[in-house]
Amino acid sequence: MAKIKLTKTELKAQTDALKRFQRFLPMLQLKKQQLQGEIASIVSQAEAVAARENDVRRSLEPWVGLFATGEDLLSGLVTVKEIKTSTANIAGVEIPVFDGIDTEVRPVDLWATPAWVDDAVAALTDVLALQSERIVLERQRELVAEELRTTSQRVNLFEKVKIPECRENIRVIKIAIGDEQTAAVTRGKIAKSRGNGEEDAA
Repeated sequence: MAKIKLTKTELKAQTDALKRFQRFLPMLQLKKQQLQGEIASIVSQAEAVAARENDVRRSLEPWVGLFATGEDLLSGLVTVKEIKTSTANIAGVEIPVFDGIDTEVRPVDLWATPAWVDDAVAALTDVLALQSERIVLERQRELVAEELRTTSQRVNLFEKVKIPECRENIRVIKIAIGDEQTAAVTRGKIAKSRGNGEEDAA
């Protein structure tokens, strides 16, 4: 702890600092709660997206056997060109929001490929979109979690260091000022009694 001056000016500075910390702490605590709630919401959304992805994959099972042809028709059939996102602000954190994907479908010879390839393109596009959405949600979670770590550190700093430190400094300064005032009164009395004694002697 830095050495403090035992003066009335320092007492005012410490009192003002304590009021400031006590005013900001509830706001930080509220922000911490909001961020925790957002993380829970993002995790829930990611789980829902994963469940939808599993459903799409399960819907492919009836024709998985068709995929196992001599020529791998599905390899690179659909690729993601771009994950489209916008931005949103959550409790002061700018996060990406999933808007969709741009895909590229490998050209196929419609005469030489089975009819179910069109269905495969649609299913693969759905899977890629859901995977991309999960990637964006994971990035959201990372950004909000980082802000939560920073906010939690500030809450702990205020609660466990700054506020107790200010209170202790105020206590020490008040004791010192009180002792100084007592000493001043005592000196005044001694000086007065000496003055009276000199008058009596005269």
